[in-house]
Amino acid sequence: MTLWKGRFSTRLHPRALAFSSSLPFDKKLYREDIEGSLAHAAMLVRQGILTREEGMKIRKGLNTILREISTGKFVPEVHLNNAGRFVAEDIHMAIEHRLIEKVGEAGGKLHTARSRNDQIALDERLYLRSAISRVLNNIRKLQKTLLGKAEEYGDVVMPGYTHLQQAQPILLPHHFLAYVAMLDRDFERLENCRVRANKSPLGAGALAGTSFPIDRRSVARDLQFDDILENSIDAVADRDALLEFLAGSAIVMMHLSRLCEELVLWSTQEWSFLTIGDAWTTGSSIMPQKKNPDMAELVRAKTGRVYGNLVALLTVMKGLPLAYNRDLQEDKEPLFDTEKTVVECLEISSAMLSSASFNRSRFEEQWNADHLLATDLADYLVRKGMAFRKAHTIVGELVSRSVRKGISLRKLSLRDYRRQSTLFSEDLYDLLDFRTSLAGKKSAGSTSPKEVKRMILSWKKKLASK
Repeated sequence: MTLWKGRFSTRLHPRALAFSSSLPFDKKLYREDIEGSLAHAAMLVRQGILTREEGMKIRKGLNTILREISTGKFVPEVHLNNAGRFVAEDIHMAIEHRLIEKVGEAGGKLHTARSRNDQIALDERLYLRSAISRVLNNIRKLQKTLLGKAEEYGDVVMPGYTHLQQAQPILLPHHFLAYVAMLDRDFERLENCRVRANKSPLGAGALAGTSFPIDRRSVARDLQFDDILENSIDAVADRDALLEFLAGSAIVMMHLSRLCEELVLWSTQEWSFLTIGDAWTTGSSIMPQKKNPDMAELVRAKTGRVYGNLVALLTVMKGLPLAYNRDLQEDKEPLFDTEKTVVECLEISSAMLSSASFNRSRFEEQWNADHLLATDLADYLVRKGMAFRKAHTIVGELVSRSVRKGISLRKLSLRDYRRQSTLFSEDLYDLLDFRTSLAGKKSAGSTSPKEVKRMILSWKKKLASK
């Protein structure tokens, strides 16, 4: 069956069919396509465009096809019939052809008052809605895993880093909570994307609407959309909902990649901050001693894949005149691949992190590098009335002296300190303690034990409610 055979005298070349067919990948949308068709048929009956009997035949036929595809009894595929005419180039035509086979002429009436242009736009939004929900559920799982680690290692002090150089002491759970916060913004972005995506394009037709007295909003309600995309050209021509999902997913993957980069670094012998469970690491084919963080490395690598999907669809869209163009067929594979990749990477990251054990003693060894407390010394002088910029210079000179002498700041004599400023007194040594430094933090959201405990309780409450 060729849907436009009346206009053409020569059939489509088999190579052109193979090149242009989207069925090998858009058959993934069969549930959404049938769901949309059921709602469309019901509306056509309500509006008197189809008879009740025709509507019943269509509904029964579509439900049968749904069961057939789900069980593998019917496999939508591109093929030519005995007359040399192709049967289907996409999931819409495959289902419609099968419906006509089952219910006859009534099946051919299903396409009244719609086009494949608004049909595919509908299918994608139905799919996107559920895809976002799957990603959101897995974001929450990873957040809870991170929160569990924050509670498990609640008292562990570690060096915080900037430029991959040790900077200031922080609590390990504070580090975990940074990722919880990043993922929460990812959650919000995708949640907002789902709101904007939840509008129905069905009824826009090819681009200009239809002369039939359809009720677009009733179909939208039946499909649990919040509203319709009002402008019929916009409804079929744009893919910003998909782009927003791909962009949000790219940011999710960027955060996962940063987390996994740290898991890779921290699991090396040079750092030895953590050990990833054996079930989530691999060995070497030649070096018996190796234990490689391959899952973390793969998540890090797959980030580029999701970036590529976003750029691919942006590139498809950038030069398209209104309204629908066949270029838009290229929007599906980036969507499907991105959802699959992000969900898998979130699942793997959560499982891998759950298996990881953190080396408390190794963190404690880093405390000997008390240069991490230099800022506390500068703040000490500021509290005694010195301008911070001057205090910064003085403490920098003290650090330089301790490095030249090969000793810690604590080992410098009071005389060494007072040579730089008479504001220093014996109480400065009380500051040169990591726990004192942490407890001294006063700002909201800081790494003080009190603030970290408050944030853990706050996140537990928030995540338990969703």
